[in-house]
Amino acid sequence: MEHKDRLITVQELADYLEVPVKTLYAWRYRREGPPGLRVGRHLRYRCADVERWIQRQLEAGSSEPMS
Repeated sequence: MEHKDRLITVQELADYLEVPVKTLYAWRYRREGPPGLRVGRHLRYRCADVERWIQRQLEAGSSEPMS
């Protein structure tokens, strides 16, 4: 990700995470994904928030026992 204060679109985030746009909307509905904000009618994500969310996912995954 680039500049931490930059706002990115849903499509840009979907491309970055390599997930469908529908997945991002489903995560948002279930409050599971990175926090987003509305800019008028448009949903945007702050790069810093996305990076923090990714870090939390990595930390949560590393605490699970290995099988």
